[in-house]
Amino acid sequence: MQYTLKKSLGQHFLHDEDVCHRIVESLSPGASTVLEIGPGGGAITKYLIEKKFTHYLCVEIDEEKVNYLHKTYPALQGHIIHTDFLHMDIPYEGPFSVIGNFPYNISSQIVFKVLDWRDQVTEVVGMFQKEVALRIASKHGSKDYGILSVLTQVYYNVEYLFDIPATCFTPPPKVVSGLLRFQRNDNPYGIDDYHSFRKFVKAAFSQRRKTLRNSLKSSFPAEQLQEAIFGQRAEQLSVQEFVNLYRQLKG
Repeated sequence: MQYTLKKSLGQHFLHDEDVCHRIVESLSPGASTVLEIGPGGGAITKYLIEKKFTHYLCVEIDEEKVNYLHKTYPALQGHIIHTDFLHMDIPYEGPFSVIGNFPYNISSQIVFKVLDWRDQVTEVVGMFQKEVALRIASKHGSKDYGILSVLTQVYYNVEYLFDIPATCFTPPPKVVSGLLRFQRNDNPYGIDDYHSFRKFVKAAFSQRRKTLRNSLKSSFPAEQLQEAIFGQRAEQLSVQEFVNLYRQLKG
C-alpha cells in the first residue's frame, strides 16, 4: 500500500536510514514511556517499535497514513491515536518522552504544547527546520534568541544535536533541518506560574527593536521601569535575568 504526500500538512518524508537510526538513538537509554508525534510513513516508527518500550503511542492526523501504518506495521495495532496533536489530551498519567519529525508548519506550536505538559514531559527529541531549532537553542545576545528560547530553556536543557540535509527527504525541502534534544531541568528558576511568565516574556519581545521600557510600558507603570536594565532590548537578557526581572515587576 502506498500513501500520498500532503503539502497542506507540511509533509516531507525522511528516507535516510542512518539519520532515522540516529534520531531514535538520541532518546535517553532510560526512556520507557514514549509518544511519537507525526509518524507519517513510519520512517522512525519502525525503529521505535523495535525498542520494546513499556508504553509507546503515536499520534497522526492524516487518516491515509493511519491506514498505511496499520497495514504495514501490524505491531502498531492499538498504539496509534488518530487525532490532531495540537488538540489532544495528555496521553499518559505519568512522565513520558516525546519524539518526532515535526511538521515545519506547526513545530513552534508543538513546543508550546509540550510546555503546557512540562510537568510530565521529561524529554523531547525533535526535528525542526534549522532556523527554528537555532531559535529554540540560542543564547541571549543572538538575533535568533526570542520567546521560544526563553520559555523552553526555563524548563529544559536544550542541545542542538546535528543538521539533517534536505537530500535526506522526499520531496527535499528548501531548508536544512536540525535535531534538538530537550531534557527537563526540574525548573531551577522556580517559576510557579508558567502562563503569567509566558505573558511577560511575550510582552518583552513584542517590539524586538525597542527597549524593554517601550515594550513593557503598556503592562507596567512607568515608575517600575526606571532602572538601567529597561534600557536594554529583550534579546540582551539571559534567561536568569528574565526570571529576576519578572519577579521584581510582579512583586
